[in-house]
Amino acid sequence: MDKVFRKSEFMAIIEQLERDKNIKKEEIFKTISDSIVTALRKYYGKIVQIEAEVNPDTAEMKAYFIKDVVDDVAVEELEIKLEEAKKYNPDAKIGDKIKIPVDIEDFSRIASQIAKQTLLQKIRVSEREKIYAEFSPRVGEIVSGLVTHINNRDILVNLGKAEAILPYTEQIKREKYSVNDRIKAIIQRVEKNKTPQIILSRASIEFLKAILQNEIPEIYDGIVEIVNMVREPGVRSKIIVKSNSSKIDPVGACVGVKGSRIKAIMAEISNEKIDLIPYSEDIVQIIAKAFSPSKVSSVSIDKANRRAIVVVPDDQVELALGKDNINKILVEKLTNYSFEVKSESQKEKETIENFRNQVKKLMEIEGITQRIAETLVKVGYNSAQKIASLKIEELSSLSGIGEKTAQKILDAAKKYISDINKTENK
Repeated sequence: MDKVFRKSEFMAIIEQLERDKNIKKEEIFKTISDSIVTALRKYYGKIVQIEAEVNPDTAEMKAYFIKDVVDDVAVEELEIKLEEAKKYNPDAKIGDKIKIPVDIEDFSRIASQIAKQTLLQKIRVSEREKIYAEFSPRVGEIVSGLVTHINNRDILVNLGKAEAILPYTEQIKREKYSVNDRIKAIIQRVEKNKTPQIILSRASIEFLKAILQNEIPEIYDGIVEIVNMVREPGVRSKIIVKSNSSKIDPVGACVGVKGSRIKAIMAEISNEKIDLIPYSEDIVQIIAKAFSPSKVSSVSIDKANRRAIVVVPDDQVELALGKDNINKILVEKLTNYSFEVKSESQKEKETIENFRNQVKKLMEIEGITQRIAETLVKVGYNSAQKIASLKIEELSSLSGIGEKTAQKILDAAKKYISDINKTENK
């Protein structure tokens, strides 16, 4: 940009910028002329009016003060007398604007620095826009690149045409990488005004889903559908799969012959365990399968409050819960239910204790012995309200209860309820 630039050198630089960085010649000329104006203003002050231009053919730079032609000068920086103006333009008259050439040789170095900084900024913006335009449509695509740098546990990855970042929060924590290692990840998002702009992920649900689509043709073609999935990266994933074809077993399609497909997928994610759950309209069936790798003995659900009690064999409670309760947490996320996990012996002990308490409660009703109370509880008549709602023939049909006894029990149950209501209303 200095005077030593020959036309060929000057134009070669501009043409390279236009070709490689997508910056038009007109923009470059304007950047240079604006830089000259900026340099001159720093010396002459902000009030002066200055114009600058660059000849695209000769690379010659020129600058001018712009002043109004007046009779009497009030502001010297902006005005010039007619007789002075005629030195620059013999045809000048009052009211005209006159261009007064400025010697810019002393300012060319400053202007060059300003232009360089401005052009570098334009180049950075242009490169960011180019990367954004190329990679933003590829969000959700799996890419592969080489690790170039590790900074505060964030990994910088060379994708060939651009540099991407795999943040620590998007990494599988058990994995360790070194410079020049190859890494595979999904493009999670592309940001327009940051460097690097491409954000990768290996820990996201989307990454695992994309791998499943790549490795399992039935999922890619929509024959097998992923209904829902949850993930603790590097530890365990749970996936509900559904077949849209009566001929295809969704779990079998995902596992592959001798486990070939699921093994390949697990190898991609540091041997993260994957539990495949066949879809069912029955939430109890889904819950029972979702607690894999543990066996489930029974499931009792409260649909209204989305809670459930899951009973497992005594030796599988820890397996059902998982380390740090992660297995239970994943099932809760998958089903949107909260769970209480109990062992079979714990459940049996609670059942016996509950039976005894119900028997004891019924024995508070006059005429109900322990034997009768046990009989009633066993068939589900475990409260005074339930007993009072029975007919004599229903009650007397039970073992050890005749019609007279049944009538006495019904009368006593109704009196028991009435006494309780009176006590509560006092």
